[in-house]
Amino acid sequence: MQKRWFVLCLAIGFAVASGAGLAMASPADKTDPGAALPSAERNWQIGFTPSYSSGNYGTNTTSSFFYAPVSIRRFFRDGDVALVIPFVTTTTNGTATLVGGQPTQTLPASCDDNSGSGNAGDRPECQGLTTGGTQGQKVTNSGLGDIILRGRYYIVEEKDWTPLIAITGRLKLPTADEKRGLGTGKMDEGVGAEVSKRLGDSWLVFLDGGFNIIGRPEGRNLRNQWWYDIGGGYYFTKDLLGSVYFEEYRSLVSGAQNIRDVFFGMSYRASSEWRFNGGFAVGLSNGAPDHVFSVGTSYRF
Repeated sequence: MQKRWFVLCLAIGFAVASGAGLAMASPADKTDPGAALPSAERNWQIGFTPSYSSGNYGTNTTSSFFYAPVSIRRFFRDGDVALVIPFVTTTTNGTATLVGGQPTQTLPASCDDNSGSGNAGDRPECQGLTTGGTQGQKVTNSGLGDIILRGRYYIVEEKDWTPLIAITGRLKLPTADEKRGLGTGKMDEGVGAEVSKRLGDSWLVFLDGGFNIIGRPEGRNLRNQWWYDIGGGYYFTKDLLGSVYFEEYRSLVSGAQNIRDVFFGMSYRASSEWRFNGGFAVGLSNGAPDHVFSVGTSYRF
């Protein structure tokens, strides 16, 4: 019965997304892998994993983003479904914004005040350069971010030499105010897959990837996005997991560098109810943030 209910929920999500969900990974996904399957009596989880990132994101202006998501997750025997409700604070001039919770360049670097010719706001490629303040100037805004519905369904169970394989779906609802630089104001969707394998008692390797269909705000020619990450983890104890992975996302702006970074994380299971996680990322390309820090906790019941 639970399996049929989960498949129905995931199918609805895929139908709403016109046949696609979205599988962009987050630090919490790697540092708190859900570890597997829940116990019969603990099928729900509430989590809070805020993160801070800063960088130029391929533009000529440094922007910073604080992303504080509250997640409500329901576990099933063959997967899970989660609703993510974030509060965000952005300091940007509008050339970079949050797309599905990830800071991303959304306008050409020439739209910055200190590059290009003429008034940036008058050039066709720079339409939408606004954060609710003076055009082209950095402004700090806070508010509700884009709400995300995501799901995961295991299609192959791990056994012997067979890895765990799952398909993933995610739908971004445009609840963030795009006029204040909190989002794009458009719906995004996509599909993805996850592959992981335990090697002995301590080692874990994984490979994730997917394709995102990006909503295009008026005046912004954003590209669709492929992405992948590859990495591994080590269980220092049965409750303490360290992980590291490399990830790359295709840039949304033609001609800009792809987002590439390395993430280091730790996850600790304090009890059957409480888990704690944290990590940091270092950007490897001009399109990535210079650094990202995150710390969080989750409670299962």
